[in-house]
Amino acid sequence: MENKETRAFLCEFETRQNDEHGTFIEGVPIVFNRETDLGSWKEIIDEGALDGADLRDIRLLVNHDTNQLPLARSRNNNANSTMQFTVESDGMHMRADLDVQNNTRAAELYSAVKRGDVSGMSFMFQVNGDKWENLDEEVPTRHITSIGKVYEVSAVTFPAYEATSVNARSLDCGKASLESARKALESAKQRSNRIAELNKKLEEMKND
Repeated sequence: MENKETRAFLCEFETRQNDEHGTFIEGVPIVFNRETDLGSWKEIIDEGALDGADLRDIRLLVNHDTNQLPLARSRNNNANSTMQFTVESDGMHMRADLDVQNNTRAAELYSAVKRGDVSGMSFMFQVNGDKWENLDEEVPTRHITSIGKVYEVSAVTFPAYEATSVNARSLDCGKASLESARKALESAKQRSNRIAELNKKLEEMKND
């Protein structure tokens, strides 16, 4: 099974309403070049990480609750979808049309965003490529350089990165996602140590 990870951001989250276009919310579920402290490491999603990513079918959820029906859906990111995305220099922006007349959960989300009670977004994704910096320090930095697929985006009650594992506990892959990243960190440290040992041996051979 693919390793899925979730990340959450405090972001600009707005509501729009007019007679012509209906009721919708706008936000930035994926933010580029923002360093976030995950405890054991810091993490940055690099600009360009979405180049080539699979964005063909993405749902809008609340708190990653896959047991509930999605409030909107992007299919091939076309104009007929109830959610559209644009990738810009600061991240991936979304706009979702909400059926507040016929869907009570959509009306609840719209109200919560409008009142400012919900101000964060998160996303579930698959990492295709990453690189690590400062592995010799207590808290290294992980750059996510390539995202393979985005599965869903969520409006979240707790947008801090520290709450990501809490938000993801309803998912089978929730705890495994951070554990996967921790294993990637350990693997990167081991590779770095092996390279350092090899360089040391080469220097010793040169000196002999």
